Amino acid sequence: MTYSLATVDSNSFTLSIAGLRIAGWRTGSGDPILLLNGMSRPMKSWVSFIGLLEGRTVITFDAPGVGASETPVVPYSMPMLADIAARVLDEIGIENADVIGFSHGGAVAQQLAVGHPSRVNRLVLLSTACGVGAVPGRSRDVTRILLRPSRGTRWPRPNPIGMLWQIMAISTWSSIPVLGRINAPTLVVCGVNDKAVPPANSRLIAARIRDARIVTVQAGHDLQRPRPAAIVAPVVKQFLASASATIG
Repeated sequence: MTYSLATVDSNSFTLSIAGLRIAGWRTGSGDPILLLNGMSRPMKSWVSFIGLLEGRTVITFDAPGVGASETPVVPYSMPMLADIAARVLDEIGIENADVIGFSHGGAVAQQLAVGHPSRVNRLVLLSTACGVGAVPGRSRDVTRILLRPSRGTRWPRPNPIGMLWQIMAISTWSSIPVLGRINAPTLVVCGVNDKAVPPANSRLIAARIRDARIVTVQAGHDLQRPRPAAIVAPVVKQFLASASATIG
């Protein structure tokens, strides 16, 4: 089945959280998965991935300042962005979920697992980093990915203020001191050719989260593209299934 935001079994919603309009999307049925988007990327960016997550309720939303969500007048810190994610789950009546975060969304996912541990069943971190203390990528690759994610992209260019707020959030935050507090079973995935967020960042994160698994795939940074997504999604599904058996 091909998924889009117009798919008949999808359910878009709009919430008011902390005085901001937050646009979200819920589709499917089964155990819930919360998807957290990359920097400046709207929820549409998950379309290729969602089509490979059959048998699950999938929730995603536009972060403040991205897509159809409202831009705050002041920057939000990383803990505040994680609080927004927890509030989205509250508003749609979901107590806890498996959480998958891509790039900047992976940083939010780390903070969510630290600040709201009871909300995270299992944690999947794709092409992400720890914030301050991370191994930097090549600036031209970072700029290219932010402004021209892929040839097939159909979403508008980023809101410059919203993107600035996200940059400020991750530039003033580090997960290094708190990664050891993450108790959720964790899978870390990176592309061997990632020049924007080098694989060393994934190794650093995996080394500091107890019993974290790390998988490297033949891809670059953008694991949301159709071809990498087709490789990564089955790995993620297998991890979620095996972790479910372990947790019992």
